[in-house]
Amino acid sequence: MSFGFLGIQFGFALQNANTSRIFQTLGAEIDQIPILWIAAPVTGLIVQPIVGYLSDRTWGKLGRRKPYFLIGAILASLALVVMPNSPALWVAAGMLWIMDASINISMEPFRALVADLLPSEQRTTGFAVQSFFIGTGAVVASLLPYILTNWLGVSNIAAEGEIPDSVIYSFYLGATAFFGAVVWTVFRTKEYPPGNMEEFILQKEEKSGFINGIVEIGKSFVTMPKTMIQLAFVQFFSWFALFCMWIYTTPAVTKHLYHTEDTKSLEFNEGADWVGVLFAVYNGVAAVTAFLLPVLAKKFSRKFAHSFSLTLTGLAFISFLFIPTPELLIIPMIFIGLGWASILSMPYAILSGALPQEKMGVYMGIFNFFIVIPQIVAATLIGFAVKTFFGGDPIYALVLGGVSLIIAAVLTQFVSDEN
Repeated sequence: MSFGFLGIQFGFALQNANTSRIFQTLGAEIDQIPILWIAAPVTGLIVQPIVGYLSDRTWGKLGRRKPYFLIGAILASLALVVMPNSPALWVAAGMLWIMDASINISMEPFRALVADLLPSEQRTTGFAVQSFFIGTGAVVASLLPYILTNWLGVSNIAAEGEIPDSVIYSFYLGATAFFGAVVWTVFRTKEYPPGNMEEFILQKEEKSGFINGIVEIGKSFVTMPKTMIQLAFVQFFSWFALFCMWIYTTPAVTKHLYHTEDTKSLEFNEGADWVGVLFAVYNGVAAVTAFLLPVLAKKFSRKFAHSFSLTLTGLAFISFLFIPTPELLIIPMIFIGLGWASILSMPYAILSGALPQEKMGVYMGIFNFFIVIPQIVAATLIGFAVKTFFGGDPIYALVLGGVSLIIAAVLTQFVSDEN
């Protein structure tokens, strides 16, 4: 049931590792990059609760969640093909918006699917399996430009304002993997029909229409369980930090360790490729440690496992400021991998036990608010903060991210984890 996440992560990993590179190549300044990224979280804020609400109320030949997997996979694969061929910066920004909307259509129902099909005692492991596929897909996707350049001889440089072939072909391969993996889940997973089909159809007819849908989402938001509210603060500081990393790792590494901001230079593109390797490292570690987290949670608690992971990850972010060579950056990426695995599994395992089954999709969609709101805040403020307080040095965005993760680790201790 989670295999489709392998493909979804191809899309996200290529987006996370290469979007800033594409924006810089097409002429974006460092302080402009966060605003250009804002399309992604805004899209998730709108799309995920709507898709969650609709999937709660869907049943057909493909099931409840699977129709949305398939629609999102088709649209996202097309966007992955177009994105690296953008002729101008505004086109690339628009394609990021479309691509992220499409990925969100596929992604949200996957969270609900695990909660639908697994009993409470298996959900920690179920979400850990999702983390494994996320990590595995991201390893391959993040490495694609490096592999194509160093193993297959594909060009890693291009004329000014043009995207290198290594990036373009990586996105083509990612589109193929995205569609193939999601289709596998669609045709290999069986969903359970509603327990009372007549009642399900009656409720669907009584509350049909766009306005009723918005009202239902609003009511669900107002009546969130206590555990969900507590986790919202943890998610805010966790995803604020992740967005800092995705936006600023490439400019930080290329400036501090490759000593260039010239996107046409060989040094810049080598540094950008190395960031892809670093992202592959943390995702690879996440794939492995995903199976260690349930063990740690069982021995201590899910809260302890998550808090411990976030603390180590925060310190790893801060260490970027002090590391003197690109190769040594692999060390903090190991700890970031542990935190990434935990962020992808522990909050959902804790949350799913606090949600009513018939609203699993809409609440999982609303929970995404607390992933995308911090990204919007980061996209709006971090560029200003880096330019105003840190002289435009992007390395300090990662330091701020580290502090944010440590705050999230402290807040985790106040979450109520009850089924």
